[in-house]
Amino acid sequence: MPESPPAVPIDRASAEGMWNAYRERHAADTEGEGFPYVDVFGDSPSLAEELLGLVLAGTKRATASLVRDFRDDGEALPRIGEHWIVCDGSGQAALVVRTMELRLGPAESVDDAFAWDEGEGDRTRDDWLAGHSRYWSRTEAAKGRVWDPSADVVFERFRVVWPPEHAD
Repeated sequence: MPESPPAVPIDRASAEGMWNAYRERHAADTEGEGFPYVDVFGDSPSLAEELLGLVLAGTKRATASLVRDFRDDGEALPRIGEHWIVCDGSGQAALVVRTMELRLGPAESVDDAFAWDEGEGDRTRDDWLAGHSRYWSRTEAAKGRVWDPSADVVFERFRVVWPPEHAD
């Protein structure tokens, strides 16, 4: 079994500070919402930094995750309008994003527009499928499983809402 990359430890205090700052300025947008999901893009510090860089550059406004990963972590699936906090490769809170669109389906159901919005590689559907198949093959193997291309994927589009200098 391949060795899994190092996990990124989340700095919960930095996430709480960022969330509180956002809520102070956007109370109406967060009314009734509890503390959001906090995570990094990818499965290693270097990948987290690379993908966060794409978000900061304005290239990446979508992400895809396996449904089973949410279940494994005991987390609910994202919902439209919910916020989540993206951390950098050291686990420090970097951004608050808001889910704008969701779709569930197998990886093969990705379309050109979503691949473009995810902003990775050459932004084509073929490159998206190849890259995500490699990624999920690696992450599933680290959990003792085999990547199944028919597994349900959460296709999520988001916008950056905090901090103000990075907000869409």
